[in-house]
Amino acid sequence: MADPKGFLTTDREVAKTRPVPERVKDWNEVYVPGSLLPIIGKQAGRCMDCGIPFCHNGCPLGNLIPEWNDYAYRGDWQAASERLHATNNFPEFTGRLCPAPCESACVLGISQPPVTIKNVEVSIIDKAWEAGNVTPQPPERLSGKTVAVIGSGPAGLAAAQQLTRAGHTVAVYERADRIGGLLRYGIPEFKMEKRHINRRIEQMRAEGTKFRTGVEIGRDIDAADLRKRYDAVVIAAGSTTARDLPVPGRELNGVHQAMEYLPLANKVQEGDYVAPPITAEGKHVVVIGGGDTGADCVGTAHRQGALSVTQLEIMPRPNEERDPVTQPWPTFPMLYKVTSAHEEGGERIYSVSTTHFEGDEDGNVQALHLVEVEFKDGKLEPKPGTERKIPAQLVTLAMGFTGIDRTNGLVDQFGLELDARGNVARDGDYATNVDGVFVAGDAGRGQSLIVWAIAEGRSAARAVDRYLTGDSSLPAPIRPTDRALAV
Repeated sequence: MADPKGFLTTDREVAKTRPVPERVKDWNEVYVPGSLLPIIGKQAGRCMDCGIPFCHNGCPLGNLIPEWNDYAYRGDWQAASERLHATNNFPEFTGRLCPAPCESACVLGISQPPVTIKNVEVSIIDKAWEAGNVTPQPPERLSGKTVAVIGSGPAGLAAAQQLTRAGHTVAVYERADRIGGLLRYGIPEFKMEKRHINRRIEQMRAEGTKFRTGVEIGRDIDAADLRKRYDAVVIAAGSTTARDLPVPGRELNGVHQAMEYLPLANKVQEGDYVAPPITAEGKHVVVIGGGDTGADCVGTAHRQGALSVTQLEIMPRPNEERDPVTQPWPTFPMLYKVTSAHEEGGERIYSVSTTHFEGDEDGNVQALHLVEVEFKDGKLEPKPGTERKIPAQLVTLAMGFTGIDRTNGLVDQFGLELDARGNVARDGDYATNVDGVFVAGDAGRGQSLIVWAIAEGRSAARAVDRYLTGDSSLPAPIRPTDRALAV
């Protein structure tokens, strides 16, 4: 326990963001650099002697939150970093990108604002990097076994790092031109600067992990041939089949999937383009989808100079506070959330559905027609007389994903079985129906949180290690059938 009276004497205080007029002019992270450290000790001291730390269950990684809160409160940053890394390979990613289900499960949150767990986490790891406490951990000896990891998102990177440290020779195959998966090209720079990925990749290279970019398994290399070349394979290719919107006008120029739009903005920051091929500059932008990807599109459009930004969501506006009946503590509640992108402007419209797009004579989208919807007999139905149109010269579809990519041959060449949701089927040890082939992260779980991806990557690595050697000393945070307090 940190400060015995901290939760009584200290109010919750979160990281400060830079002024909106300043931050929309650049792509740097929205938070004021160094603003957390002066307050983080007291914030960590709010962690109470709750007896049963439900935050452990709220986090799929099983983070040892009370322990590193205590170390942070006492200023022992190295010990805090060691406890943080005991369950999480990449806390600088989760500390910036995770929606913090641990805070929803915080016992203090029953009657007061919860501990700022996410802010404490990112402060610990940033301090660790600054102090030089994050160093490569190469294995003492090699096993002689080889593993291929397909995909370099958080699940693939976690699996690769764990397996490398266990002594196996690991190669990560990534179809994009850079390592990182959606961390690299799906997350805007203002949410996480890519230097955080780059230094982890350098750490992993120093440990012995090999990386192969620009190689798509199923197209560039036959999946069956890959299986013959390696002793085991981990599929961590994500859930990349985007949900589409089959309405009239979908074919018009200017209507794009979010993952067609967002990566181009990131490639500008990487120096690949002077200006993105798809831009919001000088346009009325409509984002369809109210989740985090939609918010990323909103923030990106602001920085590109959009005339207006409107975000549409088919579901009703969530409550601002937890409903104790439908979303009781300590479950993860669906609440109305104002992200940094929403603070920067734009309009959000709830309970609406797109009926069709309208274009000009050149085939460019110019307007979006929508109708209000309501639940009737458990189904969403349009409300007569509520049809209207809004201007739209750029539309991004951010409605989620429906399963692993079936177009590149990976699934068929391996001969993988899929479940009813379009994900790669697996057993309780992350094993697919193909001997020696395992699956972790969104490819097997479906679209989910970054903490689930890292947790599954770590657990799959243990399963692979046991498959190769008969036993494993790697930790196993979760099994595929496990459920944390957050879905």
